Amino acid sequence: MDETAPQKGTVTQRAIERIKTMIGEGRLEPGQRLPTERDLAVQLGISRSSMREAIRALTVLGVLEARHGSGIYVTQLEAGDLLETFGVVADLSRGPRLVELLEVRRVLESTATALAAARITPDQLAEVEKHLTAMNATEDPEVILAHDLAFHREISTAAGNETMAAILDGLSSRTFRARVWRGYQEEGAFARTRREHAAIHRALVARDPEAARAAAAAHVGEVEQWLRAQIES
Repeated sequence: MDETAPQKGTVTQRAIERIKTMIGEGRLEPGQRLPTERDLAVQLGISRSSMREAIRALTVLGVLEARHGSGIYVTQLEAGDLLETFGVVADLSRGPRLVELLEVRRVLESTATALAAARITPDQLAEVEKHLTAMNATEDPEVILAHDLAFHREISTAAGNETMAAILDGLSSRTFRARVWRGYQEEGAFARTRREHAAIHRALVARDPEAARAAAAAHVGEVEQWLRAQIES
């Protein structure tokens, strides 16, 4: 039994890669129904049990979806669906790994904010301002958290890159941000973070990509430094 387990895992992984290749080469299109489990197993020369595990794994990853009574289909392969696991990583990570995630977020968010400064529409800018105003009008950390998430999400959407927005959405999970906001509340740092949000907003209004990049990098950098200090203490 122990000797066959690694081999089974290898066969399942091979089945996963074969299905991904079929999708990547266009032999299976988004929204298309897969052949039956039995036919696909025969086609790829893989056991039905390994094929079943491969389909299950790709379903969890958002590549495939099971429709009750209809079969297994390729999803629309939207970035947001395929990158949901980033949120799980952010929610479960602790200590130095969280700092690493913030480093990644700092790079991507500064880039997204710079792109947004060049591309944001008047309606999107009005939404950003609405959330900034709401953050400034309350001391309730839950309300601030909700508008903080919406503020940054609106900006990443305005950047016009769905894949980047999906990654940032995962890296900026509500659970992780709630932990940061609780720490900020204890240290009385709301005023500072409000100034940082205001600087980002001013850069967007001015449609100044470099100022927007710098403001966003400084904002995430402050969170990163705060978290490093928490870990070291």
